[in-house]
Amino acid sequence: MDTDLFLVIGIVVTILAVPPVVGAFSESRPPRAGAILFLIGGSLIALALTQGTIRYSVPDIPDVFTRVISRYLN
Repeated sequence: MDTDLFLVIGIVVTILAVPPVVGAFSESRPPRAGAILFLIGGSLIALALTQGTIRYSVPDIPDVFTRVISRYLN
Protein backbone atom coordinates (compact mmCIF):
# COMPACT_ATOMS: atom_id res chain seq x y z
CA MET A 1 0.00 0.00 0.00
CA ASP A 2 1.21 3.46 -0.85
CA THR A 3 0.10 5.61 2.06
CA ASP A 4 1.55 8.76 0.47
CA LEU A 5 -0.78 8.28 -2.49
CA PHE A 6 -3.75 7.66 -0.19
CA LEU A 7 -2.98 10.85 1.72
CA VAL A 8 -2.66 12.97 -1.43
CA ILE A 9 -5.84 11.60 -3.01
CA GLY A 10 -7.71 12.03 0.28
CA ILE A 11 -6.65 15.66 0.60
CA VAL A 12 -7.57 16.43 -3.02
CA VAL A 13 -10.98 14.74 -2.74
CA THR A 14 -11.71 16.55 0.52
CA ILE A 15 -10.82 19.91 -1.03
CA LEU A 16 -13.01 19.10 -4.04
CA ALA A 17 -15.92 18.46 -1.65
CA VAL A 18 -16.06 22.07 -0.46
CA PRO A 19 -17.77 23.68 -3.52
CA PRO A 20 -20.67 21.17 -3.64
CA VAL A 21 -21.29 21.63 0.08
CA VAL A 22 -21.29 25.42 -0.17
CA GLY A 23 -23.54 25.30 -3.24
CA ALA A 24 -25.99 22.96 -1.58
CA PHE A 25 -26.21 25.06 1.57
CA SER A 26 -26.68 28.25 -0.45
CA GLU A 27 -29.58 26.65 -2.35
CA SER A 28 -31.12 25.15 0.83
CA ARG A 29 -30.80 21.55 -0.26
CA PRO A 30 -29.04 18.61 1.38
CA PRO A 31 -25.32 18.36 0.58
CA ARG A 32 -25.35 14.71 -0.54
CA ALA A 33 -22.53 14.81 -3.10
CA GLY A 34 -20.32 16.90 -0.85
CA ALA A 35 -20.95 14.63 2.11
CA ILE A 36 -20.01 11.55 0.09
CA LEU A 37 -16.81 13.23 -1.10
CA PHE A 38 -15.97 14.23 2.49
CA LEU A 39 -16.48 10.63 3.63
CA ILE A 40 -14.28 9.24 0.86
CA GLY A 41 -11.54 11.83 1.39
CA GLY A 42 -11.63 11.51 5.16
CA SER A 43 -11.47 7.73 4.93
CA LEU A 44 -8.43 7.87 2.67
CA ILE A 45 -6.69 10.33 4.99
CA ALA A 46 -7.49 8.17 8.02
CA LEU A 47 -6.23 5.08 6.18
CA ALA A 48 -2.97 6.83 5.33
CA LEU A 49 -2.48 8.04 8.90
CA THR A 50 -3.22 4.71 10.56
CA GLN A 51 -1.62 2.26 8.13
CA GLY A 52 1.55 4.13 7.31
CA THR A 53 4.90 3.65 8.94
CA ILE A 54 5.68 7.33 8.36
CA ARG A 55 4.29 9.86 10.83
CA TYR A 56 2.82 12.75 8.84
CA SER A 57 2.68 16.33 10.08
CA VAL A 58 1.32 19.48 8.47
CA PRO A 59 4.73 20.81 7.31
CA ASP A 60 5.39 17.46 5.59
CA ILE A 61 2.36 17.67 3.30
CA PRO A 62 4.07 19.64 0.47
CA ASP A 63 6.89 17.09 0.49
CA VAL A 64 4.39 14.25 0.26
CA PHE A 65 2.70 15.91 -2.73
CA THR A 66 6.08 16.39 -4.40
CA ARG A 67 7.09 12.75 -3.80
CA VAL A 68 3.82 11.38 -5.19
CA ILE A 69 3.81 13.62 -8.26
CA SER A 70 7.47 12.96 -9.05
CA ARG A 71 7.02 9.21 -8.55
CA TYR A 72 4.15 8.96 -11.02
CA LEU A 73 5.52 11.41 -13.60
CA ASN A 74 8.93 9.74 -13.89
